[in-house]
Amino acid sequence: MPKQPPIAKADLQKTQGARTPTAVKNNNDVISFINQPSMKEQLAAALPRHMTAERMIRIATTEIRKVPALGDCDTMSFVSAIVQCSQLGLEPGGALGHAYLLPFGNKNEKSGKKNVQLIIGYRGMIDLARRSGQIASLSARVVREGDDFSFEFGLEEKLVHRPGENEDAPVTHVYAVARLKDGGTQFEVMTRKQIELVRAQSKA
Repeated sequence: MPKQPPIAKADLQKTQGARTPTAVKNNNDVISFINQPSMKEQLAAALPRHMTAERMIRIATTEIRKVPALGDCDTMSFVSAIVQCSQLGLEPGGALGHAYLLPFGNKNEKSGKKNVQLIIGYRGMIDLARRSGQIASLSARVVREGDDFSFEFGLEEKLVHRPGENEDAPVTHVYAVARLKDGGTQFEVMTRKQIELVRAQSKA
């Protein structure tokens, strides 16, 4: 995945210094896990000043009840996604459209359960761009069947999109491109499956 906008070093240091919550015996009991005092402490260390650990835990609990499949996912992958949301200062869920917690089929090697993946929404990217002060512009595009589309991650990231002529063709991907003030670029791509999961969660 492309690099996320930079997070304040102080937040990262506070997060690393926080105590790790004690694992629960029942890995499905994610709600009990995230409501542990040590989990609250860890979130409080990661969150920016305008957000509270209590609110983030309430939002996470609501998401599990709204999308029960999240409760069947690997506990630590769910916690990792929540902590990442906290570090970025984004609220997961469909209310603001900042970020989404989605269960994916790639099984966790240790637990054998699905992993929770954090997907940053377009509004979330705009919010991050506004707060970072490093982004000159942000644009989003839709990719359809028949388009010439390819992208690569790694040391030399690359994205190519040449639209086809059929504007009614089914959507295969969406992507956003951020142009940085220093001349660089960053991009984020979502597949059709990810789009459908976000859409379903937004309606839940």
